[in-house]
Amino acid sequence: MYKTSTGEEIFVIDGHVHFWDGSPQNQKNIHGKQFIDCFYAYHTNFSPKEEHWPKEKFERYDAKTMYEDLFVHGYDDMAILQSTYLNDFYKNGFNTTERNFALKKAHPDRFILNGAFDPRDGNAGLEYMHELKEKYQIAGVKLYTAEWRGESKGYKLTDPASYKFLEAAEKLGIKNIHVHKGPTIIPLNRDAFDVADIDDVATSFQNLNFIVEHCGLPRLDDFCWIATQETNVYAGLAVALQFVWSRPDYFAHIMNEMLYWIGEDKILFGSDYGIWTPKWLIDKFMAFELPEKLSKESRVTFSLTGKKKILGLNAARLYGIDIEKQKAKLKSEKLQAAE
Repeated sequence: MYKTSTGEEIFVIDGHVHFWDGSPQNQKNIHGKQFIDCFYAYHTNFSPKEEHWPKEKFERYDAKTMYEDLFVHGYDDMAILQSTYLNDFYKNGFNTTERNFALKKAHPDRFILNGAFDPRDGNAGLEYMHELKEKYQIAGVKLYTAEWRGESKGYKLTDPASYKFLEAAEKLGIKNIHVHKGPTIIPLNRDAFDVADIDDVATSFQNLNFIVEHCGLPRLDDFCWIATQETNVYAGLAVALQFVWSRPDYFAHIMNEMLYWIGEDKILFGSDYGIWTPKWLIDKFMAFELPEKLSKESRVTFSLTGKKKILGLNAARLYGIDIEKQKAKLKSEKLQAAE
């Protein structure tokens, strides 16, 4: 929970966290090393020095560390576990639903568990999605359109196979489709993360919510033009948020564009843990003010009301979370933990 200087409490739902294993022992090949090394470069280049982790910790942190970083030292009240399998790069997968479930099981009121699907898996993949829904009651999935599968180096949401999976997700009540549409990661291909295919599927699947993680960067303009006309397209702020520290003018530009085009009701906070931790991100986000020059030009404002929506209210709406009831559950959890 974040408290303002006046004592007002802000409920925080971290929309983008991972419990990964990128350790050398789990790396299947050179690509597994390249991938986690690229993540670590983001971590060290775009975090304050005092927030840097040793490489060994970054490659594989334990459940206790993650819980404390998010909920004890950090301001998160809840967090959404996003799954990214990368089975071509990692022996046991990078960040599977099954691995994430250990955290959900240990702290059921803290975590929301999302699964994943890949349309190239065909009927076996459809069966697996049904299994995820039945076993874990997932309300969302994370899609990684640039993930490699054998000779394939990515897919599009507009592929016929993707439509079958989205149709199945809709029937199963898996409404929240988180899609990585942001910076590339070695060795994945930049163009396979292009945001353009969001336009078609958002129109075709009006009952699904498409949360574009990393707000389409570096294709911010494309994302904004799509999201302003598609009522069911949202922006995930992970990756973009670290610019509030590393490049504040650029972050101001990003926020100004999104507030102008899509508004504060369609932006979701995400720390992208463990690349970054939520405490320092939220501290700097809460201190951020939209520069007067930008605000005057775009005729938008960014108030505490908007920050509260982005930090938790918007995600609560998409996932059907009653915040007051959730507060009561978490208070009970804290009492139990103190005994």
